[in-house]
Amino acid sequence: MGMTARMLILSACLAGTGVWLRQVWEPRPVLLRESLATFPTMMAGWTLARSAPLNERIRLELGVDQYVNRLYANGSGRPLGLYVGYYEQQRQGDSIHSPQNCLPGTGWRPVGSGRFRFAAGGRPPIEVNRYLVQKGLDRQLVFYWYQSHGRVVASEYAAKAYALWDALRLNRTDGAIVRVAVPLQDASAAAEAEGEALAREFVGVLCPVLDRYLPS
Repeated sequence: MGMTARMLILSACLAGTGVWLRQVWEPRPVLLRESLATFPTMMAGWTLARSAPLNERIRLELGVDQYVNRLYANGSGRPLGLYVGYYEQQRQGDSIHSPQNCLPGTGWRPVGSGRFRFAAGGRPPIEVNRYLVQKGLDRQLVFYWYQSHGRVVASEYAAKAYALWDALRLNRTDGAIVRVAVPLQDASAAAEAEGEALAREFVGVLCPVLDRYLPS
């Protein structure tokens, strides 16, 4: 094979690699099935108590495309916080932020962590992160997970690995982070058990609603 032919083959390979890299590192944005602006204010006994729009500087730092940041309350008036942040595409410097990094920045100190399993609205149970956090005398149970393409993942590292795999296979890295925060009435084990029960009830209602919005 002559030098010219070898150069042409090499040029073709390099061009193909360039196209492949652009597809991987510039994934196509994927829109929500429905805008989060239409997220319901009432969900099976849970009613919107307050919306908390993000400061524009914070929203830009997070790089989130659409989000819900709300306080819901049940029939007894017990409050619960919900944050859903959706990214149409994740790239270097513009990807999902872990609450492990964000919570300490707002004054919440983790005092316990682990994993927790929820029944998910008739689907197989999902495993999520469970954090007990404290600020002064206030305590909260925080549950969060990463969700993309019908997949629920607790581990931040697994979520990033799946995003890379989906970029290679599908040229898409869209995904969401879901966080549920339950204020506790005191520091007792009974208060934690009650908080877990409230979260179970809410997440069981939430998961089918999320399916209406997040792309599969």
